[in-house]
Amino acid sequence: MKSDKSVWSRAFITVGSLGLLVCCVLLTAQDHGAPKYKFDPDWPKPLPNKWKMGGVTGLAVDKDDNVWVYDRPNDLTDIELEAELNPPIADCCVRPPSMIHIDKNGNVIGSFDAPQGHGMAVDSKGFAYLGQDTVRKYDPKTGQMIAEAPRTPERPPGGGGDGGPLTSAHVPGHGSAGPVAGFLPGGRGGRGQADPAAAAAREKAIAAFRTKYPPTTPMIVGGLEEIRLDEPAHELYAADNYLGGRVMVFDLDTFQFKRGWGAYGHKLSEMSTNDADRAYTPGGPMPKEFRGHLTLNISHDGLVYAADRMANRIQVTTKEGKFLREFILAPMTGVGGSTGGVMFSPDKAQRFLYISDLTNNHIWFLNREDGKVVGQLGSMGENGGQFFGLHMIGVDSKGNIYTGEVFAGERVQRFVPVR
Repeated sequence: MKSDKSVWSRAFITVGSLGLLVCCVLLTAQDHGAPKYKFDPDWPKPLPNKWKMGGVTGLAVDKDDNVWVYDRPNDLTDIELEAELNPPIADCCVRPPSMIHIDKNGNVIGSFDAPQGHGMAVDSKGFAYLGQDTVRKYDPKTGQMIAEAPRTPERPPGGGGDGGPLTSAHVPGHGSAGPVAGFLPGGRGGRGQADPAAAAAREKAIAAFRTKYPPTTPMIVGGLEEIRLDEPAHELYAADNYLGGRVMVFDLDTFQFKRGWGAYGHKLSEMSTNDADRAYTPGGPMPKEFRGHLTLNISHDGLVYAADRMANRIQVTTKEGKFLREFILAPMTGVGGSTGGVMFSPDKAQRFLYISDLTNNHIWFLNREDGKVVGQLGSMGENGGQFFGLHMIGVDSKGNIYTGEVFAGERVQRFVPVR
C-alpha cells in the first residue's frame, strides 16, 4: 500500500513538473512571439473644413506622440473636390493642406501647406524636414522654409518626382487622374510602346547626365525617398533615388554633405552607373546596387537599416556604411516590391523590425537580429484595419503603430498593442 502511494506520489510530482515545464515553455513562446495589434476605429477623428486627404507620402511621430501626416493633395480627382466649386455642387470635399498634425486623441491640432513630396522627419524642437526635390526644413508654426540641403541644379532626364515647383497653386474644383495614374509599368497600365528613336535619345541624355553628375556628387541628385534624423550626432540621413538609391548623410546644423554609400556598403566612388547592376527578377539573385525606392531607419545601437523595396530586401550597415548583413523578405513580390518603411518595436532592445509592404499590403514583423519573419498584420482591402497601398509607417513611445496609404487608401490608421 505504501509502495502504491509512493508510486502515485512520484507520478503526481512528475505530472506536475511536466505541467510546470509546459507552462514555462508556453510563457516563453508567448514572450518571444510576434507583436499583436488591433485596429483602433476611433483614431483619427473626421478631418475638419471638409478636407479629403490625399495619398500619404510621409509620416512622423513627434516627441509628444502626436502624428504629422504628409499627404499629396494633388492626388485628389475632380469628383473629390466638388465642394470647392462656386457654387459648390456637393457637400464634400476640398483640397487639404499637405501637412496635417494630429494628436493622440485623433484631433487635428495644426497644419501648413508645403509643396508635396516624399519622406519626412520631425526633430525634438518641432521643426519638420520634408523630402521634395531635396530636403527642406520648415517651421510648422509659420509654414516657412528655413533651410535646405544642397542639390544639383539639373534633374535626371525624365525624372519627374514628387517635389515640383515651390508653389501651392491649385484650380478650385479641378484635380488629377488620381494616385495610381502612372504607377503600373507598361503592359499593365495601358502604356504604348516607346518610340525607338526617343528611347535612344533618352538613354544618351541619361549617360551624359551621369557623366556630369557621377555617384560621388556630394548633394541630392534625384528625388527624395526617405529622411531620418540622428540628433545626438547632429546628422541627417537622406535616401535619394539617384542610381537606384544612395544613403546620404548631412550635417544637421549646416546641411553640408558628410558621407554616403550604396548597396553592400559600396563607397559612392564604387557605385556602378550601369543599369545592368540594378537589374532584378523577383525570386532571383540580388542586384549589385540598390534597385529602387530606398528607405531607411537608425536603431538605438547605431545600425542603419536600408530597405530596398524594389529588390525585396533590407541591408544593415554601420553609420559609416560598413555592410553587416542582408534580410530578404517575400522575394516573389513583383511590381512595387515588399520592403517599404522601416520602424522598430518600442522596447529598449528594439527586438523587432516593423516593415510596411506596399504591394502585399502587410506590416511584417521581423526579428531584428536575424531578419526572420515572426508575424504579419493586415491584408489588402478598404475596410478599417485593411490596407490599399500601405506606404508609410510610424511607431510611438507606447508601441502604437500608425500607417499611411496611397492608391485608393489615402488615409492614416492606428493599431494598438494587444497585451
